[in-house]
Amino acid sequence: MGWRVPGGALFIAVVLAGGATPSLAASFDCLIEPTQIVELASPVTGLLDRVLVKRGDRVSRNQLVATLESRAEQAAVDLADFKAKQVGPTRAAESKIEFSKRKFSRRQSMASERLISPQDSDDAEAEYRLAESELQVATENRQLAKIEFQQQSGLLSLRSIRSPVDGVVVEQTAYPGEVVEPGANKKVILKVAQLDPLRVHVMLPKDVFGKIGSGMSVAVKPEIPVQGSYTAKVKTVDRLIDAASGTFVVFLEMPNPKFEIPAGVKCKATFSGVEAGTGSSLVSDKRKGP
Repeated sequence: MGWRVPGGALFIAVVLAGGATPSLAASFDCLIEPTQIVELASPVTGLLDRVLVKRGDRVSRNQLVATLESRAEQAAVDLADFKAKQVGPTRAAESKIEFSKRKFSRRQSMASERLISPQDSDDAEAEYRLAESELQVATENRQLAKIEFQQQSGLLSLRSIRSPVDGVVVEQTAYPGEVVEPGANKKVILKVAQLDPLRVHVMLPKDVFGKIGSGMSVAVKPEIPVQGSYTAKVKTVDRLIDAASGTFVVFLEMPNPKFEIPAGVKCKATFSGVEAGTGSSLVSDKRKGP
């Protein structure tokens, strides 16, 4: 048998055989929302070249969704890559140092036998030390070129817009040929709604405050699909009670891996074992008792 109390919550009492204690469940209005709606904009100023998705398309995390014109940046990356892969200067310095080392060794032997002047031996040593320095410079230049390649690659990546979440494109506000730029008044390119998991927004009467805990399982019945019933878990319980309405907010997290549950629809959230007192202004399940 089910009946309604003045507060608006529906209590469903199940009488069990043998005088068992009946179980109570309170049902409240709720709203299914996306977990978040992300506005994708460009971190740099540039000409929008391509938008690879359209409204309604499903996107995955890190998927490329738009690009800016980047021929100059790509050329800079190619140049830095070429410099980083150059081996000619290093090999030339290595060959020079090998020759200078042998020459210095011979001059040392000749100087020890007084076959050449000390000045010739010193010149050979100076040439050898100079070759060592040239090898060091060539090595450092190659390392610098690698760092420059990483820097240019990073700048190029800023001209590729990727989705930070798994979701669905809900709006496109910029199109190829338009100039986009960062800043407070930045123009959004796309809006992506994260639909897995979904967030369920429930307003509960203050009478049940303290009876709802994080991780509690809740049965959610959305308007669409009509016959669907899903399990959500309490994610957040608001600690601020609205004095005017005598309600507080609870957010549920509901898995939606196949995107079969749409966002933006009303629903009913049933909290098993929670008895709501009077004072709730929320509309509850309209099922009639026998």
